[in-house]
Amino acid sequence: MVTTFARLRRGIAICTAAVLIAWPLTGAWTRPAAAAQTAPVESQQAGIRVMIDDKPFTFSPSPVQENGVTLVPMRQIFSALGAQVTWVPATKSVFAKKGTMMVALQVGSRQAVVNGNAVMLDVPVRTVDGATMVPLRLVGDAFGARTTWNAETRTIFIETAEYREALEREMKEKYGKLTPAEIVAMNDDKVVMIITDNAQGSGVIVGDRWVLTNYHVIDGSASGNVVLNDGTIIGILGVAAADEDADLAIVQTARPLGIEPVTFADASTVDKGDRIVAIGSPLGYQNTVSEGLISNMIDEGLVSYYQINAPVDRGSSGGAVFNEYGELVGITTAVIRDTLADLNFAVPALYAELLLMELEADPPAQNEIRFPESRLPDSLEGASNEEIRRLLAKEFGSAQTSKGPAAFTDWTVTRDAQGWLVVTAVINPSFYMLYGKDSAGELRLWAIDLAMELRRMLPDVNLELIVYYSQVFNAEPRGFGPGVVTNLGDGRWRVQYEVMHLQYMDRLHISDNF
Repeated sequence: MVTTFARLRRGIAICTAAVLIAWPLTGAWTRPAAAAQTAPVESQQAGIRVMIDDKPFTFSPSPVQENGVTLVPMRQIFSALGAQVTWVPATKSVFAKKGTMMVALQVGSRQAVVNGNAVMLDVPVRTVDGATMVPLRLVGDAFGARTTWNAETRTIFIETAEYREALEREMKEKYGKLTPAEIVAMNDDKVVMIITDNAQGSGVIVGDRWVLTNYHVIDGSASGNVVLNDGTIIGILGVAAADEDADLAIVQTARPLGIEPVTFADASTVDKGDRIVAIGSPLGYQNTVSEGLISNMIDEGLVSYYQINAPVDRGSSGGAVFNEYGELVGITTAVIRDTLADLNFAVPALYAELLLMELEADPPAQNEIRFPESRLPDSLEGASNEEIRRLLAKEFGSAQTSKGPAAFTDWTVTRDAQGWLVVTAVINPSFYMLYGKDSAGELRLWAIDLAMELRRMLPDVNLELIVYYSQVFNAEPRGFGPGVVTNLGDGRWRVQYEVMHLQYMDRLHISDNF
């Protein structure tokens, strides 16, 4: 995983986090007119110095500046940045590749393609003294370099991604690791509490009006606020960017936060056994600090996680996990309860960094920022029993508990003679027998949530929800009361009984058998 993170980090410095290697087949490239291919030598500007990684570098021909854009010879700059370059004479096109990043340019064209995404250029690629000149800023940023211009000394400074990473390592070795108190002093104000109309979690400031959190903290909400460390409350406009697979969302606040964002760690330096400090708001205790280790690194489908043993709890979701240099390495996302092993989990900050870069490259319009739309309809008036059954099976077929997901199957929906809507389901028998008692409170909340949503969608209907334990055996079970055991024939016997019974009339009543 470390190798993958290192490769990704060096290849995603501009425009988008996508790594699509798909060049346009039509429309993007045309044979340029002859007049656009060559710039007169007089347009070159003498006296421009170039420093790459703090060392003098001589371009031949010299850099050209036009309309504030610096053009440099393509082979030399790509070589200096560690990119492989291919020149296609027939179309006068340049293709450069480094890691996962690919850049395509064409002489005479005002359009570049960066990882399959079109980028407009202020100045077209051109030829000077037989050399193809490309925009320095574009190619530098694309391959992770930092480019600055000093007008007083007429010097261009270029720092490659590898050089900056080496400097960071050198600085860390020089100044050493921080204590937990120093990490808190550096970052405490950069971690916030998030309160929505149906949840409480934590968040991390990543921009002037952007706060990073878990998607599940904001999902299902229609409004919310960010609470700063000094108690200031700022409204949330909605979600500006999200990665549901990684359980991440960046929300936008109603006004600027006035706080410097966190610094992201280099994911390639994160290792199992690293010391960490977590800051979040477990159970609403704002900006609680805990420390521990990265206990393990695990993969779950397409997403990797850091297993951490720093204590966290409900409300910590979306909180920050920092390394010993005060850099963000993860976002607290899950906890397994009732264990002595401190099994807690964080999403690597790399996923958040990718999401943030994508947001910075293409921020949404103001009217596009909103809270996630509900997966449930506003009303079920006129819906058939079968339509209601399918909806409930899809949206309520699993209850997330501290012991893991509890699955519900064999859904039925009927209407009785009194007009009640009667819903039944069967809980996974293994989960019920192993964890039913320990998860009773969470399962009740699942049932109450289902009932309240049904009442919202069917406000004039009395509701009944019955959850059964049901399992088939190849011998007649003993010790059960009347009506619990049914002979199915062929030597099979079914045991079925109620484990939860909810009724919603003018008010709600629930009983259970956990």
